[in-house]
Amino acid sequence: MSAQPLLLNSRLLMSRSRSNMPKILIVDDEVLIATQLKERLIFMGYTVVGIASSGEAAIDMARSLAPDLVLMDIVMPGNMDGIEAAKKIRGELNIPVTFLSAHIDNKLIKKAKLAEPFGYLLKPFNESEIKAAIEVALYKKDMEKRLQESEARYRSVFENTGAATIIVEEDGTLSMVNKETEKLSGYSKEELEGKMCWTNFIPQEDPERLKGCHVKRREDEGAAPTECELCMVDRHGKIKDISAKITIIPGTKKSVASLRDITERKLLESQLQHAQKMEAIGTLAGGIAHDFNNLLMGIQGNVSLALLNMEPDHPHYVRLNNVEQYVRSGAELTSQLLGFARGGKYEGTPTNLNELIKKSSSMFGRTRKEIEIHRTYQEDIWTVEVDQGQIEQTLLNLYVNAWQAMPGGGKLYLQTENVTLDENYVKPYDLESGRYVKISVTDTGVGMDKATKDKIFDPFFTTKERGSDKGTGLGLASAYGIIKNHHGFINIYSEEGVGTTFNICLPVSEAVVRDQREVVRQEQFLTGHETILLVDDEEMIINVSKEILKTLGYTVLTAGSGEEATAVYKVNRDKIGMVILDMIMPDMNGGKTYDVLKEINPDIKVLLSSGYSISGQATEILERGCDGFIQKPFNIEQLSQKIREILDK
Repeated sequence: MSAQPLLLNSRLLMSRSRSNMPKILIVDDEVLIATQLKERLIFMGYTVVGIASSGEAAIDMARSLAPDLVLMDIVMPGNMDGIEAAKKIRGELNIPVTFLSAHIDNKLIKKAKLAEPFGYLLKPFNESEIKAAIEVALYKKDMEKRLQESEARYRSVFENTGAATIIVEEDGTLSMVNKETEKLSGYSKEELEGKMCWTNFIPQEDPERLKGCHVKRREDEGAAPTECELCMVDRHGKIKDISAKITIIPGTKKSVASLRDITERKLLESQLQHAQKMEAIGTLAGGIAHDFNNLLMGIQGNVSLALLNMEPDHPHYVRLNNVEQYVRSGAELTSQLLGFARGGKYEGTPTNLNELIKKSSSMFGRTRKEIEIHRTYQEDIWTVEVDQGQIEQTLLNLYVNAWQAMPGGGKLYLQTENVTLDENYVKPYDLESGRYVKISVTDTGVGMDKATKDKIFDPFFTTKERGSDKGTGLGLASAYGIIKNHHGFINIYSEEGVGTTFNICLPVSEAVVRDQREVVRQEQFLTGHETILLVDDEEMIINVSKEILKTLGYTVLTAGSGEEATAVYKVNRDKIGMVILDMIMPDMNGGKTYDVLKEINPDIKVLLSSGYSISGQATEILERGCDGFIQKPFNIEQLSQKIREILDK
């Protein structure tokens, strides 16, 4: 034995403890050769766990003894040669095999490769060849184990990124996907890996743009964005919004992409943007409606005064009556604008929405017999506090919208439901979580496309032909504003050719629903003799209102601003029985003026007046003790009754 093998052997023995000596199984049908090999291996410091003389025995011993390496003779008698035995040991037990053979030709090597051997030893072999073959095999086994562990760790990270993660080949094929990708796409791993391309999931409008990025990224990683948003179509045809992060795997043309479903986030962003847009348009619409109501007030007041002194048979009486009707129509139009602008609840009343829907839908059903109405009511429905007239108007707008979507007739489904909404659900609407009553209005009409849905609540937007009998485009805009002002929300779900559902959610009130009786409007005006201070910055309103008040028998003092009003009141407080106060004035507005007047006289009686409906500001003033509110334009009867209601308290 040469000195070199002995030196190598001693170094290896020193590097391994006895308990860690590699265990080797010898497989050879020639007993003498196997025994000699065993002795040589033991001398070199290895542990020989056994000798097998057939392929079948080798498999059994490998299972029971779990060697670190099998030295396998290729050619053995019997039903199973060394190659077949090696395949099973390698495949089932993952134990490395080094082949032994007296001769090896190309044909045998080709066949032996199928067993994935770790090496070959050609008989006869010397000690250094044995040592080298064994150590190389054990080293490869150790490297393979480390590689498998590394791959397992990588696979674990890959599977648990929290996002759908894919590896994309240069040709676009998906070579590796994780479970989140299966969930996102609707396809199994077996259907995806190596069989589908990323372009299979992209809508028709996106592939060319994304393909360009795919190619550029492989030419120069910095030439294409690493983050982008795209649309993806899943197995069921559902389009999802996706946020993607893509990087090239170093040293390859492959890329790894992390995909997150941001469909819900995009929906919330869209709802928020829409709400902000509606808020801005609403502010503009409210301002226009306020100014228009002031103009109508001037017309209404002068017409009312003219009619007071005119006999019904006068040739101008009918014309003036017509003007008054036109003023009312204009007021209804501005009322819808103010509703959209969230001008405020007129009068909140504890309400059972089941009863309100039953009443409004029955009335609608009598006029639209081609519509089949189905109602489903929540038992023990929670109470809401709403302006019944406005909610009824909102419902009628939705009924009419449904009818127009079903020109040949159809079905209208109305449903109420008690719901509890969490913070995430109401966040886009800037509302509080909690209990709400939900109203659903569903039709079986033509449905809407996305462009229509995006604009459906915009004022003056209509899909109908413009014209006097075709609608103003304010119905749904008004509905949106009314519900928003009631601290609720309205949303829409629609599909072309299927139909549309409007959902309304209104917050629950702890108030008790009382029996409501119809109040017959008194078509007469009430007179008085008190002194009234009239405060308004519009000279036209001052002039006409002063004449109306004088006609009703009152003494009238006037002021064109908040500062002037307080000055006049200080001088005449003992004479003034009541103040009619405009809410919107420059510099010192109605709220500030009221507070100053209240300091002068805590018992002062004040009637607020505005071209707006009751907004948050007016409600706050009323809550501070103000006695009432009247919206412009008002007629002489309405004003006279409101004055006596306050003065006669």
